[in-house]
Amino acid sequence: MTNDIKPGIEHTFTYTVPESKMIPEIFPESDYFQEMPDVLASGYYVALVEWACIEMLEPYLDWPEEQTVGTHFDLSHEAPTPSGTTITIDVEITDVEGRQLTIDVDAKDEVERIGQGTHKRYIVDREQFVDSISDDKL
Repeated sequence: MTNDIKPGIEHTFTYTVPESKMIPEIFPESDYFQEMPDVLASGYYVALVEWACIEMLEPYLDWPEEQTVGTHFDLSHEAPTPSGTTITIDVEITDVEGRQLTIDVDAKDEVERIGQGTHKRYIVDREQFVDSISDDKL
């Protein structure tokens, strides 16, 4: 990790949402999800926020040995996004405390804001992180 990670670093991420990221696709084995509308699933939205943050941080890390993991999500999901729609996620580091990063999130589609909030990530050594996972969980 470089000491260059500091508040004010920004990144813009764009993604065109495919049909495979609709609510019924997130857990195909769930009858409940199968009956829900074909719009971007909140779980995929959260993953896209993580992707945006990873892209922002990768130039400052010794990737792939050094990575970040999500530790907290305080995100709204305010509007539906159908497939074929392009979303833009703007992320900005607002606080750095050692290896913990606080990131502001603003997500929009072609028409309106779809979500906003705060996300925290923690910088980890990938090998140490994997080694710390209990054998009981593997």
